[in-house]
Amino acid sequence: MKTPLVRVLVLFGTLQLLSIGGAAPPAPPQKFPDYGFQAPPGPSPSPNFVLSQDYPTKKPDPSKLPAFFAKLPKAVTNTDFAGWHDYMMAVRDYCFEGNLEIDWRVQENKVRKWYHIPWQHYGDTGRESVHGLTKEAPVQPGQLAAGQGRPTPTENYQTYAVGFFNDFGGYSIGQVWKNHFAPDASATTTPNGFLEGTVISKLLFVDVPSEQVPSLVNPVQWMGYIQKTYQEFARSVRSVNLIQMDIAIKDRRAPDGWFFGTFQYNGQLANKGGWENLVPVGIMWGNDPTITDSTYTNPTPTETKINPNLKESAINPNPKELPPTHLGWNGRLNGPVDNPQSSCMSCHMTAEYPALSAMSPLFTAKPPPVGSKDWMRWFQNEKCAVPFDAKAKSSDFSLQLAISLQNFDAGYTKLGGIYAAPPQPTPSKKIAPMSPGAELQMRAMAPSEAAKAAKETEPVSDGEIIHPILRDVLPTEPPK
Repeated sequence: MKTPLVRVLVLFGTLQLLSIGGAAPPAPPQKFPDYGFQAPPGPSPSPNFVLSQDYPTKKPDPSKLPAFFAKLPKAVTNTDFAGWHDYMMAVRDYCFEGNLEIDWRVQENKVRKWYHIPWQHYGDTGRESVHGLTKEAPVQPGQLAAGQGRPTPTENYQTYAVGFFNDFGGYSIGQVWKNHFAPDASATTTPNGFLEGTVISKLLFVDVPSEQVPSLVNPVQWMGYIQKTYQEFARSVRSVNLIQMDIAIKDRRAPDGWFFGTFQYNGQLANKGGWENLVPVGIMWGNDPTITDSTYTNPTPTETKINPNLKESAINPNPKELPPTHLGWNGRLNGPVDNPQSSCMSCHMTAEYPALSAMSPLFTAKPPPVGSKDWMRWFQNEKCAVPFDAKAKSSDFSLQLAISLQNFDAGYTKLGGIYAAPPQPTPSKKIAPMSPGAELQMRAMAPSEAAKAAKETEPVSDGEIIHPILRDVLPTEPPK
């Protein structure tokens, strides 16, 4: 009897046996990388970050929505913040439960599982190995408090973050990434999308010294393998201070399908345990597309300016709880390390694959006048799972998911490997006078090949922008 010929193929670390004349045995799925930047050997306060990627393959029971759904105010209006405050605190407690005692190693949570987005290891701002933090926006002088400055005269402090999805969200991530080498972006575009009950939580930290920001007294600190400054790429293991927590809830009772909220750290409250010092900034469910002035825009706050004309953002009015904060454009909701010329929903509604439009009008080659028709394209009310551009597929308001797909395209499709080295980063240009609302030159999302093929407006590769919420990405397309 002849023995069938056996070929052994190694595909990115997965051993597969193919026999001629017989079916190939099923191979375990390729594990996504945990991080892209390994801290050097030495004392470390934590084990290496592990990507929570055992995504549910069965839809969670829709009758078992998070308990805080019962606390949603009966009327979705901003006339009474007290009800929204109670709701947001219930969401915060849901995110805290089982995570605080394990230092947010969410794969070890004994109460409920949480999951990370894959493919955020890639690029010069990718995940580091201590807490899985990715580099995000710079911190502008005076952005967090009067007198808050720079680490050097020409450089900026920086933001780092990590996000988590509950089991409802984890199921949708798993549907997109069911085939690790051929993700399906249609899983989050209409008629699909993230399941109702999806909860997203995101922790944001800064390397600004706590003594420069009164609300950062009694800090909650993490260690991370981070850059020296926003502009200086050399990394070391250093402490960062908790500044913000973002939340997003998929709920059919929201006019467009999502509620977005954010919390700010206020250590002056001296609440027990530290994490309880995260207090509500506000919550939003729309972009107020008819409000076009900039009266309440407040990039360097000494007080929180609440715009009474807005109807789709509810802001915490208690100055004894909420430190002075800049909010978003004209008082729409945004967090302390976010773009004061944007809003939570404005940038998140652009989440799509391929990326055919910039995430902000400030990202375009010639930013339109503030409040103009072209500017207001980014402040319409877009329904969930509807792509920002007709020729793209929606990532259903998840910028992390959209970036994971773009990183996969750049790292695997173009460079040919999960662990392929990205192009060397290009240092930011010298700081110069900026367009309205932008105070630092940053690298924006590079236009995809699909954007070029569609002949739609491309985001600039190095423009005058402030990156909202999401981490910045590669400044140019990888070489073919």
